[in-house]
Amino acid sequence: MPDNDEMMPAPAPTNPVAGNPPAGDKSEKIVRRKLSDEVFERLRTMIASGEIGPGDPMPSERELMRRFGVGRPAVREALQSMHTIGLITISHGGRSQVNALSVDSVLDRADEVAQMLLSSEPDQLEYLKEARRMFEIGMVRLAAKRATTEDIADLRAIVEKQRGHLDDRRKFIETDLRFHSRIAETTGNPIMGAVSHAMLRWLLRYYTALLHWSGNEDKTLAEHEQIIALIAEGDPDKSAAAMQKHLDRSRDMYRHDG
Repeated sequence: MPDNDEMMPAPAPTNPVAGNPPAGDKSEKIVRRKLSDEVFERLRTMIASGEIGPGDPMPSERELMRRFGVGRPAVREALQSMHTIGLITISHGGRSQVNALSVDSVLDRADEVAQMLLSSEPDQLEYLKEARRMFEIGMVRLAAKRATTEDIADLRAIVEKQRGHLDDRRKFIETDLRFHSRIAETTGNPIMGAVSHAMLRWLLRYYTALLHWSGNEDKTLAEHEQIIALIAEGDPDKSAAAMQKHLDRSRDMYRHDG
């Protein structure tokens, strides 16, 4: 059987004499692909079509070799690629398993790359803060339209919990970020919730208030309470204005030290 280094055969030339298409014809070259890439595409199609679903075991390597007519190296490389991007989990000594996909799981896998980007290119932190500001201002508008009594109660409970952490800088800040995440959840849009969680995780590393405590804890709590009150009133415009003021004040707390 062929191994993973073999390629799919190239098509015969259109003009067997010159080796080129006839004059005036447009050629579309077919790039040779590794067998493992072909196996990967077949497996991804099996998952996308529902032939195998979340929680299901993947077919054995032997079954895949027989089904696709390829060698073990091609199958193993394809499975490893699927594991790397989070489509399956490889269990050594057992069957690989199809993962349940969600926006959270996809963004979780971007964390390490995002942190490397933010560390290596300082300008990216400014872009992230700008994106977060626009995102949260729009997000709180939607929250003001959709918030339930349970959402409001949860937000108020988070602020009270944050008030109890006045003597613990890290917990105070972590609860602060939880407040913003809970507003995202209030929209009822899972993509907004996942994106909010991801951006706040990426920003936490640069929250310099952990090292340079600003003494604005009471100000932060008062602003949070005002935002909750406006969301509870169902006022999108005032909620957005309050969030904008809050984020503009705290913007400089996120920066590269040194």
